Amino acid sequence: MVIVIHQTTSTENAFLYNEKKVEEKHATFFHSQNTKAINPFLYDKKHRLKEFTYIEKRNPRVKNKCLHISFNPSTDDYQKLGDKMTQVEIDKLMQHMGYGSQPYFVYKHKDLDRVHFHIVSSRIDRQTGKKIKDNHERQKVQNFIKELDLRHQLDNKTRKEKPVFKFSARSRNIKQSLEHLFQHLNQMESINSKAMYDEALKLFNVEIRQSGRGHIVVVTDGKGKVIRYPIRLSKFKEQPKFYQKEKQQLDKPEQIPEERKSRKPDFKTDFLKELLWQIRKREQNQETKKKYKVRSKKRR
Repeated sequence: MVIVIHQTTSTENAFLYNEKKVEEKHATFFHSQNTKAINPFLYDKKHRLKEFTYIEKRNPRVKNKCLHISFNPSTDDYQKLGDKMTQVEIDKLMQHMGYGSQPYFVYKHKDLDRVHFHIVSSRIDRQTGKKIKDNHERQKVQNFIKELDLRHQLDNKTRKEKPVFKFSARSRNIKQSLEHLFQHLNQMESINSKAMYDEALKLFNVEIRQSGRGHIVVVTDGKGKVIRYPIRLSKFKEQPKFYQKEKQQLDKPEQIPEERKSRKPDFKTDFLKELLWQIRKREQNQETKKKYKVRSKKRR
């Protein structure tokens, strides 16, 4: 079991991200608690969003108002828990974290090879208007995961293994999965150059190559050999951020909604952190070699 607290500042952005997934049929409404309506999913998204905006207007000074959590059971874990027990455990998680009395929505996502869940709530207390204390949250999550594993005798080994996101000749839903990868990398502010972005893609066995006036996206065997049929970059709704200008010149798509422009990073995993660390280490090694060469010339 993996539970991730996403670094999302805007509750509205996190909420609209999940609502959009439902509209695209990549997710479904799963569960809600402490809302004014008995079943808030019978109403439109504006009605649901008011659950948060009404509370957060009471304390506009707080910057990080959003609580955005992903609940990621492995395939085996999900088979053991099922939807009913997953719902129970999510409620226990929110209670454990101090948000048991807050309104929150849970979305069931199916845009990866495995089922996972996203929880959206507010850090502003609905009763007092003050910010709920969020210190030691990551430790609280780890403690909850240990208790969850013991309660249901889940396999700890699957949680300790690093997730493998590399694409292969057998990868399913390739276009959808690639868009998901672009989305995650786009949200990482530390990837701030086209070269770094391309290096990050290669770690997933993915490359963007020039083809005529545009580009294509290919999956390789890790050594440069293409193993899947190329897909035109213009076919993707979610564009790699360092290639978006070229797409706009070629295809002139519709204007990007404001909520997407202001979207903050809301997905972080240990694997992506390690990915970024590998890229930085590689760049630092290159800089060190350059400095060493300069010093060697001076001595001569």
